[in-house]
Amino acid sequence: MTSVADQISGPLTADAGMVAPDALLAQPAAPAIARPVTAERELRLDLFRGLALWLIFIDHLPQNLLTWLTIRNYGFSDATEIFIFISGYTASFVYGRAMRDVGFVVATARILRRVWQIYVAHVFLFTIFLAEISYVATRFENPLYTEEMGILDFLKEPDITIVQALLLRFRPVNMDVLPLYIVLMLGLPFILWLMRRSPDLTLGLSVLLYAATWQFDFYLTAYPSGFWVFNPFAWQMLFVFGAWCAQGGAQRMSRLLASPITLWISLAYLLFAFLVTLTWYLPQLSHFMPKRLEQWMYPISKTDLDVLRFAHFLALAAVTVRFLPKDWPGLKSPWLRPLILCGQHSLEIFCLGVFLAFAGHFILAEFSGGAGLHLVISISGILIMSGAAWLFSWYKHSADKSGSRAKATGGNADMAGGGA
Repeated sequence: MTSVADQISGPLTADAGMVAPDALLAQPAAPAIARPVTAERELRLDLFRGLALWLIFIDHLPQNLLTWLTIRNYGFSDATEIFIFISGYTASFVYGRAMRDVGFVVATARILRRVWQIYVAHVFLFTIFLAEISYVATRFENPLYTEEMGILDFLKEPDITIVQALLLRFRPVNMDVLPLYIVLMLGLPFILWLMRRSPDLTLGLSVLLYAATWQFDFYLTAYPSGFWVFNPFAWQMLFVFGAWCAQGGAQRMSRLLASPITLWISLAYLLFAFLVTLTWYLPQLSHFMPKRLEQWMYPISKTDLDVLRFAHFLALAAVTVRFLPKDWPGLKSPWLRPLILCGQHSLEIFCLGVFLAFAGHFILAEFSGGAGLHLVISISGILIMSGAAWLFSWYKHSADKSGSRAKATGGNADMAGGGA
């Protein structure tokens, strides 16, 4: 007999193994949350989530050679869209299955348990990040670090600011993704409850909220002033779209994605976005841009997930799915293993990447080394993140084996955190 507590502490998390979308969505009853027909992990999701983490780390560093290799320099979207979409997809699959198997209440408890883990990680990262910046600013007598990294208000009024930080209203630079993810995960039980009844209606309501956000300027305020860098009322559409794809949407779009017309439209839009971004770095090309087009396009808001950014992500996804099948042999290549491992431990690697990004920023600011030092720091950070992901994976597999042995002899693997 299992208790409610045992059900809540079950093995499902958003980083758990996912089945391939093609296998998951192959069943005809698309409106319902379908039972997967195989437990094969979808390595493409891990691969691109790991890639997003690497790109986020590189983009947080000062401009260098590797930053020119990130997608934000060649189109409207960047790694954030990849991360949020995959987070919505994986969370929908993992907790949607839980909702079908054990019911709404237990699945909601598991989701809230995961939200608490992410929140604790955010608070821990906030504490370490503050200590890192404060130490560097004091040790090297350079108060500009505190201003540049957005913690000056904390040093002026720590009693007030720490409360605002716990409420997710105060965040230093580069710490905006996890609060967004926390808010989106808090809405996941309601999203999945609606999707069990009508996935298309759920997506439609999400689009309506997105449109209302642009029309009526919905936003969450930040401390001491301003608003959230990533507006949850707008970014929820990408998260819900990922959840919708996991619950039958991707299968229903399979013919559309396989169409040559879709491919050519996607490639044309990606080319258009690339040509537009060229004008940002080569101003002499800007006179080729029609004035009316500029007035209509700009500004391309990242805060409110501009529709041009969303469309750019869709075009990238359509091309990627077309040329990278789930059974691509390269997914088993040892060269891609570091990316996949980072994607499988996304929360830990994201936190580590934020810490490493400031460390790299400090080294580049204090020591002159030119492009060579920039390259060394970027590659070193990626190697550290990959090594940490390997270590987390090794520990998880060791804990799983120990948990299996303990379970076989009547022990409780959850006492040591196993199976969580």
